[in-house]
Amino acid sequence: MYKILIRPILFLFSPETIHHWVVNGLKFIFKIPGKAWAIRKFTTVNDHKLEREVFGLKFQNPVGIAAGLDKQAEMYNELTNLGFGFVEVGTITPKSQPGNPQPRLFRLPKDKALINRMGFNNSGVDEAIKNLRKRKTNIIIGGNIGKNTTTPNDKAIEDYVYLFEKLFDHVDYFVVNVSCPNITDLHELQDQESLTAILNEIQKINHQKPKPKPVLLKVSPDLNEKQLDEVIEIVAATKIDGVVATNTTITRNGLTTDKQKVDEIANGGLSGRPIEARSTEVIRYLTKKSGKAFPIIGVGGIFTAEDAIEKLEAGADLVQVYTGFIYEGPLIAKQINKAILSQSN
Repeated sequence: MYKILIRPILFLFSPETIHHWVVNGLKFIFKIPGKAWAIRKFTTVNDHKLEREVFGLKFQNPVGIAAGLDKQAEMYNELTNLGFGFVEVGTITPKSQPGNPQPRLFRLPKDKALINRMGFNNSGVDEAIKNLRKRKTNIIIGGNIGKNTTTPNDKAIEDYVYLFEKLFDHVDYFVVNVSCPNITDLHELQDQESLTAILNEIQKINHQKPKPKPVLLKVSPDLNEKQLDEVIEIVAATKIDGVVATNTTITRNGLTTDKQKVDEIANGGLSGRPIEARSTEVIRYLTKKSGKAFPIIGVGGIFTAEDAIEKLEAGADLVQVYTGFIYEGPLIAKQINKAILSQSN
């Protein structure tokens, strides 16, 4: 029903317009008495065999929402009712920022893909905390953190440390995002020395806490093998808890969408079906080369249960969806969890 009736109507409007409609629509629907319970009965697969303990946290199931959908931590409670085992909010920055000029989010339906150059648009960490204080769910909430666009790279460590301190009591794990292609010069922080400095400073504060929180690194699908080897070295050196693989790509390989249209869209990170294979390849490489030394959250091009299972078999411990959720609809978590469960029986 979603793909036949609802999605064609939604796709008549701009992606950002639809996003705001969905946020407001979910909030309205779940305020109706009994609706949350009824929808959960339809969308959620409850079985202890789906539970996963990863980096010291217990997940109800291994299917989550990736960062980017709930940038300001305003709909995580509602997303809980759609069968997901965890939600990663953000990317959150210290100060509010508008992001890049619109239009900045584009659909490529022929490729089941999106191109975005949002630019970490969000209302800042204080607004995110205000929303996180309204938490009604017991599922795991992750916090994806990034520097403000106006913060120079030599001051970036201050932004990440500030966010870590501010959000510590409000999220269950952290993801350090230095791999988004839509922030000027952010990719330079993927340099081994810069990244190690940021993660070491976060870990220094983390280990002073009575109960440290898991810290993960989100990596780009555009890293070569040498750079992926450096990621493995960084994880070992900083003793962070894992990796999220992968972010969006700046490549445009193998697209069936008209080249002129893609060229007109120009810059932005590509997500969805076109990065599915590369994301899985990165997961498999990190798993084998490190000897499965750390947990991995697999994300990138997951549209079906088979896609998710492929990532799990490649070495991912958990998976996340974003573009697949937009194209496949609100039952995607249920479909994936049912398939995972059938494999375990």
